Amino acid sequence: MAQRASIGFVGTGIMGFHMARRLAEAGHAVIAWNRTPAKAEPLRDFGVTLAPSAADAGENVDAVIVMVSDGPASDAVILGNANEDGLLGRMRKGATLAVMSSIPMDTASAQAEAASARGIRYLDAPVSGGEPGARDGTLAIMAGGEAQAFADMQPVFSVFGRSTRVGPAGAGSLAKLANQVIVGNTIQTVAEALLLAQAGGADPEAVIEALKGGFADSPILQNHGSRMVQGDFTAGARCEIQLKDTRTAAELGTSLGLVMPITSETKTTYQNLVDNGQGDLDHNAAWLDVRRRSGHGE
Repeated sequence: MAQRASIGFVGTGIMGFHMARRLAEAGHAVIAWNRTPAKAEPLRDFGVTLAPSAADAGENVDAVIVMVSDGPASDAVILGNANEDGLLGRMRKGATLAVMSSIPMDTASAQAEAASARGIRYLDAPVSGGEPGARDGTLAIMAGGEAQAFADMQPVFSVFGRSTRVGPAGAGSLAKLANQVIVGNTIQTVAEALLLAQAGGADPEAVIEALKGGFADSPILQNHGSRMVQGDFTAGARCEIQLKDTRTAAELGTSLGLVMPITSETKTTYQNLVDNGQGDLDHNAAWLDVRRRSGHGE
């Protein structure tokens, strides 16, 4: 793929907006679509063209990136339905479809088969790093698919951060599930630890500082932990998305005969938050559920 490529971008939400912006700023020709058009409108200021439909964003471009909420949403824009064309019906042969949404492994595998049948190269390439990573170009990208397709996408992926091919189509989604298990379970653990410190009479922010550089330290402790105790739950990655990914990981684990007790408890936490109307909060809101269940307030 050329260093300056034509890119269709579908889904300009919290992270997708910054990713599309960075592509345009890097000199790529970007045509974008979002289900809520107003969210994509500011991209015009960066030279991005807006498409009237998802399928239109895929016409006559070198590659299409899909960054929507989940598997059903990605199937809808890729495969289409009775009322709308899908991307696969409009993309040219030899183009690359990179699904950077977090989707189930079997969804990625089925999409790869559908793309291959039309002569379109497919990568499932979910990301980790949240809004800050999308904004700053420091995302971790876990890609599944053919090695050559992955290599050819480097001029695009390098704009977003660091990419690693982890196996065939579907493997990227599997790696993202592993990532989400680690992230969700660690957020849960940090919330419990900081509440323990606070309830016992220590200053939780001082505890975070004291643990810096030790074995318990992590970006989650320093970032999410600090925002927990400050009461900042502004969404970078929403609870409802964490629940979706945690549930998917738990179901896959069950199908593989695995016991995942920590993940099961984390799923309960995020289910509680969504049921309590807090699904739009950042996933660091695990703190709120741990406090609520401990009788320490809402």
